[in-house]
Amino acid sequence: MNKEVSNKIMLITYADSLGDNLKDLQTVLEKYLEGAVYGLHILPFFPSSADRGFAPVTYDVVDPQFGSWEDIEKLSEKYYLMYDYMINHISAKSEIYKDFLEKKDDSEYRDFFIRFKDFWKNGEPTEEQIAKIYLRRPLPYIEAEFADGSREKLWCTFSEEQIDINCLGSEKAKEYLREKLLFFSSHGASLIRLDALAYATKREDTRCFFIEPEIWELIRQCQEILEGTGTEILPEIHENYFIQKKLEEKDVYTYDFQLPMLLLNAVYFGRTLYLKNWLKLCPRKQFTTLDTHDGIGVVDVRYLMPDEEVLETKKKVFDANPGIMDIHMRQDAQVNFSKFDTYQICCTYYDALGGEDVRYLMARAVQFFAPGIPQVYYVGLFAGRNDYEFYNTTLQSRDINRHYYKLDEIEEEFKRPVVQKMNELMKFRNSHPAFDGEFELLNTDEHTLGIRWSKGEEFAQLTADFEKLSYSITYSKDGECLEL
Repeated sequence: MNKEVSNKIMLITYADSLGDNLKDLQTVLEKYLEGAVYGLHILPFFPSSADRGFAPVTYDVVDPQFGSWEDIEKLSEKYYLMYDYMINHISAKSEIYKDFLEKKDDSEYRDFFIRFKDFWKNGEPTEEQIAKIYLRRPLPYIEAEFADGSREKLWCTFSEEQIDINCLGSEKAKEYLREKLLFFSSHGASLIRLDALAYATKREDTRCFFIEPEIWELIRQCQEILEGTGTEILPEIHENYFIQKKLEEKDVYTYDFQLPMLLLNAVYFGRTLYLKNWLKLCPRKQFTTLDTHDGIGVVDVRYLMPDEEVLETKKKVFDANPGIMDIHMRQDAQVNFSKFDTYQICCTYYDALGGEDVRYLMARAVQFFAPGIPQVYYVGLFAGRNDYEFYNTTLQSRDINRHYYKLDEIEEEFKRPVVQKMNELMKFRNSHPAFDGEFELLNTDEHTLGIRWSKGEEFAQLTADFEKLSYSITYSKDGECLEL
């Protein structure tokens, strides 16, 4: 039986980012993170043709450069694990796609992908229909070339290596979904992260993003497949908080992608109003984040702050990191601080806070006291800096926050006071019984945030002053009141 999801910190890491492979990851966990980490989100560890794992060729094997299923299952004996299932797409190098290109209409996968000729009433979208779509690239298709020399447009939301799946319209696709979710569940997954879920629902004359009721049908299918297995789903959706609230109504786990920008705003401007309002209304069945393998979401926080506040917060991050500004200028041609033209900021959270230890530890303390299960990204574990050298070798903006740590470097990083304090905070969050109790937002002034967790006679309380940039944690132990 897979480990149950527990209210203790989950580490997000690639299989080869803490050392070279899964065995090195296990070594790092045992040597440095005993008591600090209870869950692991191991980012895609399957053979993939692009996007550092997010263009899966197959889910059946672990990429040999990382290890084997035996290594994964060994980790599952101690940690609750989360795997990624790319519900929206599959690799252009997959056997399924190759079969389709070879046999076309004679392929058993002829309806596995979304063919423009079948999807659009007239076989092609109009300019008005394209303008409605929530686009992640200039046009949402590739032109597939078949073995017989014919060509046809297929839906492609992301890169040309990530071909969209006809999730709801193909029986073959439904069989594939069932097979892979059950395979994950039988191989140690406590959670399955449904990557790019909102893009997997499409209908003519819509945004083709989080389409209702289709999205609920797809979620229901996943839940029914996993019923009785002990494995749960976590939809991955970057958008404004209305979607998180809808997921909460359905009792589905959500991500708190709103917290990172709200905390940056509080730190930079010394005001807690927007942060407090979110802590009052945010879902309770959620995973909190400050950093991930993607960027710091900007679109996620819209409507929780006035637009000008969001844009001023973005500007503060760019002001503190002129190198990041340059990268976004190259990627986006321009960066406009008077409108929403940035989907996410590619920057480590430590550098987003100006590389200041006190700011960083205060932000982490707030995350650990916020409602939900905290996730810590491996770069954030070390209060990591922007890796411009890595970016310059790949020219992929997100690689700024995807540094590879070797074992000797990890040993040195754990000597830094900010990393030691971070480790102490993580162990405290995992061990104090009050965090399994009741959450209370204390009545404080506009510059201060107060959070108290209570369970019986046990309590843990955080007081953070965003004007003075200081914080304190008091807690109960053996009938005494102590300070961390």
